[in-house]
This record gives sequence, structure tokens and C-alpha cells, in this order.
Amino acid sequence: MVTKPASPAAIALSRFGLGARPDEPAPVRPQTWLLDQLGQFDPRPAAIAATPGSAEAAAAFRRYIGDRQPVASRKDAAQSLRQEIRRQYRDDYAAHVRARLAVALDTPAPFAERLVHFWANHFAVSADKLAVIGLVGTLEFEAIRPALLGRFEDMLLAVTRHPAMLLYLDQAQSIGPGSRLAQAATRRGRRRVPGLNENLAREILELHTLGAGAGYTQADVQALAQGLTGWSVGGFVRRPIGIEAPDGAFVFQPGWHEPGTRTLLGQRHAEAGEAQGRAMLLALARDPRTARHLCTKLARHFVADVPSSALVDRLTARWTATNGDLAAVSRALVEAPEAWQPATKFKTPWDWMVSALRGVGQREVTGPRVMAMLNALGQPVWRPGSPAGWDDVAASWAAPDALMRRVETASRLAATLGDRVDARQLAPKLLPGVLTAATAEAVARAESPAQALALLLVSPEFLRRA
Repeated sequence: MVTKPASPAAIALSRFGLGARPDEPAPVRPQTWLLDQLGQFDPRPAAIAATPGSAEAAAAFRRYIGDRQPVASRKDAAQSLRQEIRRQYRDDYAAHVRARLAVALDTPAPFAERLVHFWANHFAVSADKLAVIGLVGTLEFEAIRPALLGRFEDMLLAVTRHPAMLLYLDQAQSIGPGSRLAQAATRRGRRRVPGLNENLAREILELHTLGAGAGYTQADVQALAQGLTGWSVGGFVRRPIGIEAPDGAFVFQPGWHEPGTRTLLGQRHAEAGEAQGRAMLLALARDPRTARHLCTKLARHFVADVPSSALVDRLTARWTATNGDLAAVSRALVEAPEAWQPATKFKTPWDWMVSALRGVGQREVTGPRVMAMLNALGQPVWRPGSPAGWDDVAASWAAPDALMRRVETASRLAATLGDRVDARQLAPKLLPGVLTAATAEAVARAESPAQALALLLVSPEFLRRA
């Protein structure tokens, strides 16, 4: 099929935004429209404010742990308690997903919301562990959104200190082998001495900051892991004596911290308790390799699977000049001429579902239907299965079986709308300047309104982000 070069309006709506809405006109000045959204972003919209927070999830889990201990030897009772907390966490997870979808459908700042989704995937946690199911959404709501337009170092600190990350990557009970607690356990002759966990440190280096192949070593992983010992979560683990630790709040356990000076990437960090880990994170956030790694990811997500070096250089320069000011880097992305050149970004299932729902005029989501559709499409929300997050290139989403699932989902969605949507009138609104004659003809010749809408939603133009 012959395709058209994307119009600036189409690029703004789909490449930078979340897809066109039929009740909103296409932007006349696309670049200005996008930049204005950075000032319109609401970190805590009503839909999100109404959902359970991490403190509630932590309190529920603490009650579960307390109730489980007396019945640990009774399998039926213990299993019943586990099923109860899992049900509650699944309800919380579903509420968080619905809130995320509601904001995506109704936001006046779709560019900013796409940035939220990008950073949430960059700092991915997966709703696989019991303790994390009810917390994955709160990482995005409590750590990503408030820091979206600040400095990267602040976002990195907020994410690393959040209970979802600390529990997902097993940091909450990582204890230095030379810590006071470990030494006391050794003196008492305990067979099992608490130990160091390197999971979070490794992912911070490989995924969150420098990137794989950036020249760090296993010694750097271990040094960072030691510097982060004692970083834990109130309500999920035993409270330190004399330290207030509200449910779900970050807490530093001084008796768990590995004493001594650390060397990370050749830079020495003096023993300073919690401040040692913080200083190490700030050094990583300000490292030039981090700037290059993250600007490459931004360019890949927003512009092309293989972004031009000119665009990456431009973003990296702005990052460096502003010390990782994410608002400034986001503006540089919109202002970059390379970002408005012809390119092809294939929509992930999340992108496609959100743009389809926006395209048919929905502003809210009720019931489990959309969650079930996303699961069927292969991208359940906040469940990528690994801290690497979801892939961001077409090769991961454009296989024939994946496309067939979109065809089936489009047909089901179109069937629920019946003849309430006229796809012939809708097509030019959703695809301004990029609707091809072939797609327009296929929609016009459809045997029913539902078939016409389904054909529009799986057309080559709609499957792409301009």
C-alpha cells in the first residue's frame, strides 16, 4: 500500500501524543501545541488521586504477614490468607490500571502523558511478586509523575526509594555482611546470616543510568549494592528501633548498612550511612554516559527505532547543559527538526488500544474489558516480566500473530459500538494528512459500520505512530 509522508499535525498527535480524538480539532501549530502541554500537566489528576496509595498497600501486606505467622503451620489457613491479600492487591492493581487509562483518554496534555509512560517503562517493575502487585501503579503515580518535568537525578532518587522498586528488586532486606546486624548474627552462631543483594544495583547501572556496555564492572555493582544497604520499606520489614517508619515509606536501617568507603567508577564515596548511597546515585545521574543512554532511548521512543546520531547528539547536549532537566530535554525533542522528519514508529499494544479508544471518543473506562484486551494483545499494564521493560521497536510487535490479535480486538471493539460511529467521517479526523486513498476506499466499501471501523483501526496508517 502506498503511504503518505506524515503531516505535522499527525506527528504531533500520534508520534508525540496518544492519538487524535474526534471531538478535538487537529492542532494548527503542532509544535506550540506540544510545548504548551508541559505547562498543563497535572501530576495528580482526580482519577489517580482516588486510587489506593503505597501506604495502604503496605499496611495491607503488614496485616497479612501478622495474620499469617500464627497459622503458618496450617496450610489451608495460610493459603486462604494468601488468596485474600492477592485478591485485594489485584483489585488495587485493576483500580490503578483503570485510572491510568482514564487519564490517557481524557488528558489535555497527551505529550506529557506519553512521557510518563516512557519513564515508567524505563524504570519498569513487573506485577509478578505478591508484595508488588498492589504497588506497581503507585510507582508511576508517586515517583514518576511528580518528577516528570524536574531533574533526572530527582526522579532516579524517588524511584529507587519507592517501595515498589525496593521490593521488586529485593533491596528491602539487603544487609551488608559487615553490618552490625550481620556481625551480631555471626556472634550468635546463626546458620543463616543475612546477606547482600545486588539486583537493584545491577539494574541501576545497566538499565536506569549508564546502560549495558558502558564500562562498569562487577566491582562497581558490588560497591553500589553495599552503598544501598539499609534502604528499606516501612510496613514490609521489621521496624528499626527508635526510627519512625510509616507503612510504605522509605526507611534507612542503619544497623543493616555496610560500613566503609566505597569506590564507584573510580570515584570514592565516604562512609555516611544513607547519604553514601544517595551520593552514588547522584554521581550516576550526572555521568555523561547516562545522558547519552537515556537520550538515545528518548529518541528511539519518540522518533525512530534507529534514531539519527544528530538527534541523539542534540538531546544529549541539552541534557548536559541543563544537568538533566527533563522539561528542557523534552522541549529540545519537540524543537528538533529531526523529530519532524518522515519515520515509522509502530504502535505497541498499549499505544494502539489507547489511540483506538480515544479515536472512538471514549473518555472513561469501566469494567475489566480493556484490561482483558491488553492482556490478549500481549502487553498487560505494568507486567513486562523483567526490569528491562517492554521493547520499543517494531520487530517486537509487528509479527503476523500479533497483528491478527489486533484485528480480532478491533472487531470486538467495533461490535460494541454498532452503528454509533461513522468510520468514513472519522477516518480523516484520526489520520489528518496521512489517510490514504486505499484505506478510505476500504472503509467506504465495508459491509457494515462495525466492519468499517474495524478496518480503520487496523489500517497501516493507524497501526503506525505517524
